[in-house]
Amino acid sequence: MADTLFLDLPDLAATEALAARAARLARQGDALLLEGPLGAGKSAFCRAFLRAASGDPALEVPSPSFTLVQGYDLPLGPAFHFDLYRLSGPDELEELGWEEARDGIVLVEWPDRLGWLEPEGALRLRLMPQGELRRAALSGWDEARRRSLAGPSSRA
Repeated sequence: MADTLFLDLPDLAATEALAARAARLARQGDALLLEGPLGAGKSAFCRAFLRAASGDPALEVPSPSFTLVQGYDLPLGPAFHFDLYRLSGPDELEELGWEEARDGIVLVEWPDRLGWLEPEGALRLRLMPQGELRRAALSGWDEARRRSLAGPSSRA
């Protein structure tokens, strides 16, 4: 089982910095699975990731809460932001273009709805609100990329 690294994210800027590091390390075929309760910062992470990956800090990144998926053409290739909150399970993903999206980078909020479609080797980012700050638990990817993502302040 992959090690889990923990990071304290004291504010939105720390969450955005983590997302920017993830954008620098991500490659085509990667999946980033974001877990946490409503308001934990999953959408904020995805927005910051997509802005950093596009090189455009003003990129419009609407929430896919109602559309379920938003696609982006990034310099490193296509990326897709999925919000699966309203789905009941993996059977509903086919019509959203899940298989085609897997050729690019996918960011998935509420990945528990993926079921058997959960990509092997995905980066799992669990955001846990703790008062005014968030705690992030990172697992998946290879150890070198995970540690690069976590930075020097991580704990195993």
